[in-house]
Amino acid sequence: MNKKYPGLNFQWFFMVFCAFLFLPVIVYSQNGENGYKLKTVVIDAGHGGKDPGSLGKHASEKEIALAIALKAGKYIEDYFPEVKVLYTRKTDIYPGLKERAAVANNNKADLLISIHVNGNENSNVSGTESLVLGLHRAGENFEVAKKENSVILLEDNYQEKYEGFDPNSPESYIIFSLMQNLYFEQSITFAALVQDQFRERAIRKDRGVKQQGLLVLAQAAMPGVLIETGFITNPDEEKYLMTEEGQDYLASSIFRAFRDYKEITESRNSFLATHKEKESGETDTLNEKPLPVQDSAPVLSEVKPVAVKTARVEFKVQIAASSKPVSPGAREFKGLTGVKEYRVGNIYKYAIGSSTTFQDIILYSKQIKERFPDAFIIAVKEDKIIPLDQALKESTDAR
Repeated sequence: MNKKYPGLNFQWFFMVFCAFLFLPVIVYSQNGENGYKLKTVVIDAGHGGKDPGSLGKHASEKEIALAIALKAGKYIEDYFPEVKVLYTRKTDIYPGLKERAAVANNNKADLLISIHVNGNENSNVSGTESLVLGLHRAGENFEVAKKENSVILLEDNYQEKYEGFDPNSPESYIIFSLMQNLYFEQSITFAALVQDQFRERAIRKDRGVKQQGLLVLAQAAMPGVLIETGFITNPDEEKYLMTEEGQDYLASSIFRAFRDYKEITESRNSFLATHKEKESGETDTLNEKPLPVQDSAPVLSEVKPVAVKTARVEFKVQIAASSKPVSPGAREFKGLTGVKEYRVGNIYKYAIGSSTTFQDIILYSKQIKERFPDAFIIAVKEDKIIPLDQALKESTDAR
């Protein structure tokens, strides 16, 4: 044990520092390949078993967190059957923080979502927040970190298990300053999407995205976010958190954030792969085989007049999505004209081509996929993206 900083064990410090040096190389080799897909997500319901977490007047954090976690996981399983969804617990048991991270690490998860419920001595405090790994600031933030990390005190041999980490010692948290850049951008992106959904869909107070020294995130070798879904110590929020409707809205918000994060991550990695090929000096595929541009897109067919329906449904091919706007003149769009941007929440989506005939856009999309393997067909009406099934029902050409 370090005498000067009793909460800081240098064996653990050294191991984590080594991980800091070499892990980014591993991440790049895994995610830098063209066609990268988000395959596995681990959902962690906070606390459980002997650890109730924060307590309200009528409920405990552990039971609400589990209910929301199971609902969120079910949404992902139903809408993305190709994604493996794993849980750190599905019943009222207590896995240690190390065991929770191990579930994600051992299964090479692409994302860790840890779901919690907040608490505060002041019953007027309310709202949702999402936490990513980082060096927290003093005051209230440190109290949150202590609260979430102090559960290790319930575990047998916790001092040996966590290499002398003391959740109540500020010095123990120094290590997180070295680790905060690991997966930071990905974690921040997902956390921001979660908060957007909580604010816009669930109509919850937004307390923002914060950095915290959280052990469960520190020991996970992938992007991760700890989500505080509300304050159980606030009577109004406790009531909301206990209802089926409230849990459904929170779970669906987390699912929607996951959906958007998956789309951004997979599109971004396709962009990175294309950019990497060009920097390596490989021949630009545009020079070898010209790709279709707007001028060669299928000829727009006129929609036959239909009673009531005045707006035209257009089918397009989405080629990219990003959390930040991409210039139409960017090298990723080289050789393409008519690339159109659609903003959905905080996501910028980019599509090309236009046809009112679904069969034509299918043929067009096959050509586009030669350059953008992850491209897919979307539908637009009144300059807004609409569900494809809705568009197919409205389009007279889809029959």
